[in-house]
Amino acid sequence: MSQSLMDFEGELAMTLRSSLDHKKALLVEVIPDWKEQEWSAEKPENYAGIFHFQFWRFGTWVDVVIDDRLPTLHNQLIYCHSNSKNELWCALVEKAYAKLSGCYEALDGGNTADALVDFTGGVSEPIDLVEGDYAADEAKRNLLFERVLKVHNRGGLISCSIKATSAADMEARLDCGLVKGHAYAVTDVRKVRLGHGLLSFFKSEKLDMIRLRNPWGEREWNGPWSDTSEEWQKVSNSEREKLGMTVQDDGEFWMTFEDFCKYFTDIIKCRLINTSYLSIHKTWEEVVLRGAWSRHEDPLKNRSGGCVNHRNTFLQNPQYVFDVKKIEDEVLISIQQKPKRTSRKEGKGENLAIGFDIFKVELNRTFRMHTLQQKVASSIYINSRSVFLRMDLKEGRYIIVPTTFDPGHVGEFLLRVFTDVPSDCQ
Repeated sequence: MSQSLMDFEGELAMTLRSSLDHKKALLVEVIPDWKEQEWSAEKPENYAGIFHFQFWRFGTWVDVVIDDRLPTLHNQLIYCHSNSKNELWCALVEKAYAKLSGCYEALDGGNTADALVDFTGGVSEPIDLVEGDYAADEAKRNLLFERVLKVHNRGGLISCSIKATSAADMEARLDCGLVKGHAYAVTDVRKVRLGHGLLSFFKSEKLDMIRLRNPWGEREWNGPWSDTSEEWQKVSNSEREKLGMTVQDDGEFWMTFEDFCKYFTDIIKCRLINTSYLSIHKTWEEVVLRGAWSRHEDPLKNRSGGCVNHRNTFLQNPQYVFDVKKIEDEVLISIQQKPKRTSRKEGKGENLAIGFDIFKVELNRTFRMHTLQQKVASSIYINSRSVFLRMDLKEGRYIIVPTTFDPGHVGEFLLRVFTDVPSDCQ
């Protein structure tokens, strides 16, 4: 079945390829009971032309039912397709996702970060490599590599791309072999030991490396550490075998993280959240809370005050308190507005510009803030479906204030807070 996902193109393609090729367990959620749904030559009478899939939306897994009629032109599938004409899973998943989004058109120019969340229930963190100047700042680059490595080792999904600045730029191939406006999947992240034999162990020289896959299955990076590069002579055969290094134009290739930050403009880390107490791989404590921005003439009941620029109304917004109980803890906060793309009739809809601020307050505070306290962090404000912030916070009590950019806007939102130890967020 995974072979049916070999020829995807675009944002949805990368998401499914990454999910199904490297995280087989996600099949259980996205394609429940797929063996029972698949057509069987032994029992053709069981086939009814109906399928169901699941996607994570606004805190729950939503079941989507479709039939097997797929859009074609000249007897060829128009959108997603596999190498084999007899394998249609990818096109069926795409149809279900299009139905969830309103129509096929709603998938055009879709957001990779949102798609990763929809297919995993994880938390996406988009990073602008150019804006962060990671190519020039070695210290920041090293820290980013450690975080990317951590997400990969914990089973997360990682996507990257080179921004296309115009329509003519889309799918343009650079001299180095990389393609603009194209989603690559990160398939491995390693510290590679250089040298041979005892020399490599005594010198302990390691290189930060990242392995990528082009969903097209061809067109690879041709710079340093590409498949036929002489740099691989610096790595022992055993180390190369451990890395699974192959010399073929299969769309998968290695490059140094320094070169990665030099050429790529965006990376998305999608953390897969495992909060089960029964799992030895439990990684986070999660709190999920639903809220809403609502208007009311009474300032005491109004919950749509706009961002901190509107000081007279800002503190009328919903407020959430949580505790950091360690000396220092890595805290992940995600706010997601309820999707506006619901049907073709209603159209795509416009997302609100949303964001949030975090304030440190007294340890014994039990009531809402009525005067501004010490602000310790702010997210960006953007009209995307979700906004994410990762930060290291000192021990203490904090308040999150989720807001729309302008006052008076209404809408529902989902707040997710992740910490290493329980935060008692409420």
